Amino acid sequence: MSGHGAPDQAPVDCHDLRVAVVAASWHTVVMDGLIAGAQRALDAHQVEASVVVRVPGTFELPVVASALAAQGYDAVVALGVVIRGGTPHFDYVCNAATDGLTRVALDHTTAVGFGVLTCDTEQQALDRAGLEGSIEDKGWEATAAALLTAQTIQRVQRGYGA
Repeated sequence: MSGHGAPDQAPVDCHDLRVAVVAASWHTVVMDGLIAGAQRALDAHQVEASVVVRVPGTFELPVVASALAAQGYDAVVALGVVIRGGTPHFDYVCNAATDGLTRVALDHTTAVGFGVLTCDTEQQALDRAGLEGSIEDKGWEATAAALLTAQTIQRVQRGYGA
């Protein structure tokens, strides 16, 4: 399982961060689980200012994440799921989402949580969606990573250690 070796990090106070969650609409059950996991992480980290924005699919995540980053959000969490089919479409969407979200993070110096599931089967996605019976909660993990990264960026911008 991909979660093996993950750090055991307790939630920290992130009440002062502005966070946007941008979530695809395909695979409703999986997406509902990812969004719920993100919300649990936001609550546990005491985030007071957050918004959830829905987009049609995973391919659309980067452009909306970029618009949100440009609006000054400290962190953007991107949630989506792509399940392999019989055509190269899977590869194109996964590569575009990954490359696009990386660009958002670098171009805007904004923490981007990568909660895009790229799975071979629907069961693999369900196992990672944070639902009852799921093995992993990638919505939580992507959100927690974005929050901790946003705090690190703020420390670096203030002069690390200052």
